Amino acid sequence: MSFIITSPCIGEKAADCVTSCPVDCIHEGEDQYYIDPDTCIECGACEAVCPVAAIFHEDDVPDDEKEYIEKNRLFFQNN
Repeated sequence: MSFIITSPCIGEKAADCVTSCPVDCIHEGEDQYYIDPDTCIECGACEAVCPVAAIFHEDDVPDDEKEYIEKNRLFFQNN
């Protein structure tokens, strides 16, 4: 399990999450940031600083944002 960045990040990409991550697991994609589930230590630092409330623990991703779980997995599978 890890955290997932959802649709409010698209076009925003404020990067507060990137600078707050103690293990550098947040990577920039073309339209949003992504959290590497193999590196994430689930500390929640990114969630706390996200100015658009786009970050959720995987278990807490809202139903209408569940597609971002797969989008995150595919980002790291393809990169």
